[in-house]
Amino acid sequence: MNATLVQGLTITDTACWVACFWWMHKISKRQDALLMELRGQANRIEEVSKAEHDLVKEIHPKVQSIESGMSHVTAATKAARSSP
Repeated sequence: MNATLVQGLTITDTACWVACFWWMHKISKRQDALLMELRGQANRIEEVSKAEHDLVKEIHPKVQSIESGMSHVTAATKAARSSP
């Protein structure tokens, strides 16, 4: 009776190890898939950020010149309104 019990527990233990290994492998595959998606998302965000940075670098000097031109136009408009 003891030998049968020990053999049954050994088989159950082995089956539990197999199930646990399979479950951990399944979880690991899901984690790998999620990490790949996150890497892709990070790469896309980095590309957009670089493009935005390049646009800002290109536009920045033009914005200052536009602002200075607008201040001249604003001053001229105010002067024209105040003189009848």
